[in-house]
Amino acid sequence: MRLSTFSDYSLRVLMYLGVQDDRLVTIAEIAAVHDISKAHLMKVVHQLGLNGHIETVRGKGGGIRLARPPREIVVGSVIRQSESDFALAECFAANATCRIQGACCLPAILNEALNAMFLVLDGYTLADLLQRPRGLVPAAACALAVCSAEGLHD
Repeated sequence: MRLSTFSDYSLRVLMYLGVQDDRLVTIAEIAAVHDISKAHLMKVVHQLGLNGHIETVRGKGGGIRLARPPREIVVGSVIRQSESDFALAECFAANATCRIQGACCLPAILNEALNAMFLVLDGYTLADLLQRPRGLVPAAACALAVCSAEGLHD
């Protein structure tokens, strides 16, 4: 699965705002920093506002900022709200016409994987994205350590 550009930009906006100490930031500023279209960011910011993640201040000297502390913004929720389709295969569609649909276990397995992904994402907040917590080991390093311990990797 690959996150959409909309999700990517949503996380970038939240992360940028998360390090601004409640300072009002403009869309133009974020667009310039990330080299992103202002028009696209306006849609992202609008959606983040509707979902309660950011607040906007209109008028001269206005801008955007986080609506809540970073520790209260759950990464899994942001992804769920910014993605429009979680069908990992064609057979997830409502009008799927797969010939082996009744006998195939792939949809159940992919659904389990999707649920596991969100279980992990729901365990992280924007605050986690803004710093690398001590003791956090990348999953690849954990897998390598397990393989090495079991003598499966040279």
